[in-house]
Amino acid sequence: MADSNNVFDSVFRGDIVTGERILADGWIASRAGRIAAVGIGAPPPAARTHDHRGHSILPGLVDGHMHTSSALGWDGIAGATRSAAAGGVTTCVDMPYDIPQPVTDASVLAAKIARVEADAHVDVALYGTIRKQGGVDAIAELAAAGISAFKLSTYEYDAVRFPRIDHPTMLAAFREIAKTGLPVAVHNEDQELVEHLTARAREARETHPIMHARTRPPLAETLADLEIFELAMETGAHVHIAHSSLARGFDIAETFRGMGAETTGETCIQYLCMTEDDLVRLAGRGKCNPPFRTIAEVEAVWQRLLAGKVAYVSTDHAPWPLARKNSADIFACSAGLVGEQSFAPLMASLLIERGLPLTLMARYCAEAPASFHGLAHRKGHLRPGMDCDLVVLERRDWIFDEAAIVDREDQRWSPWHGRAMKARVAATILRGEVVWDGERVLAPPGTGSFVRRA
Repeated sequence: MADSNNVFDSVFRGDIVTGERILADGWIASRAGRIAAVGIGAPPPAARTHDHRGHSILPGLVDGHMHTSSALGWDGIAGATRSAAAGGVTTCVDMPYDIPQPVTDASVLAAKIARVEADAHVDVALYGTIRKQGGVDAIAELAAAGISAFKLSTYEYDAVRFPRIDHPTMLAAFREIAKTGLPVAVHNEDQELVEHLTARAREARETHPIMHARTRPPLAETLADLEIFELAMETGAHVHIAHSSLARGFDIAETFRGMGAETTGETCIQYLCMTEDDLVRLAGRGKCNPPFRTIAEVEAVWQRLLAGKVAYVSTDHAPWPLARKNSADIFACSAGLVGEQSFAPLMASLLIERGLPLTLMARYCAEAPASFHGLAHRKGHLRPGMDCDLVVLERRDWIFDEAAIVDREDQRWSPWHGRAMKARVAATILRGEVVWDGERVLAPPGTGSFVRRA
């Protein structure tokens, strides 16, 4: 109920969407950046009233998997978080694989936090990782400094920035991470298999787009899933598939949970809509790891999502400059998609097209990732005491245009360019303040803050 003795700072009117229900003709009142009350019908008095009646108001999205700094280093934080504001994302959970130095100890983390506080347009939580060798001892200090999760990899992209962690080191790391209570996400691809198949394709001069999928077959994922979940059984760590393109990944996680392990997996929005045909059509612009799968696999992943077997949905936003995506040799293109500004409109469109409720978006793109990353004391939920982080969705037919992306010019491209959308972000609110008004990012750099895991 509303506090009738005081005027609220702001009231936001519209259809309030949580993971469980929709409050038609509802309102959310804020005070000092926090949700102070939620109700239905006539709103209480407030210094400002934002009337979004006829539109849906959801918790601001929490993107549990993105890379702001893989291409540009920490200079990428500003542009990626601007795109986040425009895409309805109020909290980014950023991966640690930064140029030139990944987040492998508390001193690097502190320096990155300082850049977040100076440059970010929305709030940011941070992953930590370990060095390829000798990094296990820094796990406790990273956890104490407030990271939301750890990230390791079974596949090596760079020996320093993004290394493969061998089995003995991963075993030792999982044991130490288990002591912290934090989850550890793992990039799940089998290096030996991928390298062997890629070498054969290159020898045969088969470098056209579909070969990206053929050299990273489903088996490359499931082999990695099994090894990391066996290590979860051995160590008691909460081990998480960072991105499953396969329904079987979620089935494997469920099997291990049945044996007493703490095992989960997320999917990314591309695996809910993109197929191998899109990889052929987009070429390098559609290259990501794991790759797009078949239409049958897309449907199977949706089945697992609707069955409650998926931890949450993320973007794996990795904004490489377009020059690194345009080679005719698919193996020469960088792997990663631009997905932040399209996140809310695309997820809403996918649900609307399938006749599914927006409650699923609130659950899997806000509530669940906030809880997973230890942010549910402030983020992802529409209840009193939480940060007043909101995304307002207007149902409207429109075409996504990559030219409207608010990141740096060389990163204004999208695999969803030209896609018909069923909803747009009419406003994004961060801690009670409008940071995107449907046309412009209003938040200056430094509006965003680092959010510690509870």
